Amino acid sequence: MFDLKGRTALITGAGQGMGFGIAKALAGQGADVYINDLYPERAEKAASEIGASALSGDITNADIRAGFKDSIGALDILVNNAGVPEGMPTSLAHADKLGDADYARQMDLNHHAVRGLCDLFLPCMRHRGHGRVLIITSESHRLGLAMGLSHYAAAKSATLGYMRALAAEVGHDGVTVNALSLGTMNNFDGHERAAVSTLIGRAGTPQDVGAAALYLCSDEAGWMTGQTLPLNGGACTA
Repeated sequence: MFDLKGRTALITGAGQGMGFGIAKALAGQGADVYINDLYPERAEKAASEIGASALSGDITNADIRAGFKDSIGALDILVNNAGVPEGMPTSLAHADKLGDADYARQMDLNHHAVRGLCDLFLPCMRHRGHGRVLIITSESHRLGLAMGLSHYAAAKSATLGYMRALAAEVGHDGVTVNALSLGTMNNFDGHERAAVSTLIGRAGTPQDVGAAALYLCSDEAGWMTGQTLPLNGGACTA
């Protein structure tokens, strides 16, 4: 199961953290993986670790996205993982203190870039009768968190609405479109967070995300589309 030999995948924001976990899982099952990261050195280092190809650049730039299409050509799996824009506030801030610039950054990365990449790669997927589009989102889209995430959550919510409509449009062409909604994560340093309110008793890891993404990107997930799957250790149950 979950054999991805002969499949080509692009994962955005995959130079580290959860994106790299996804890239590693897909490459481990035989996919030809392209790793995108804003920083060339990070993309190249991650790619060299798993035998992937590096595509650095800011995906909010339409010319950069078009260059990806030129480099890759036909794509089977698109994982929209990049979600933390440069300049995103790291301290608590009320929505009325964030301002228009922050909202624009969030929408550019978490919505417009996702839509732009889908516009580029979906026509070929539909023509070939197979494709997987996965959007990595956050449980902040459905949980009210006083963490300065209002604009981030708004952008994620917009993209989830887009995901559901897109799934309805391309399902008959063999293309699935889903989202994976992440809870508290140990993103980059590998250290356990001190107090994590999950039923499992720990934060999520890149390996956890990679395993879930692998299923959603596989042929075995051909009857799963238009869904947002929570991956949160039981921090919020449904």
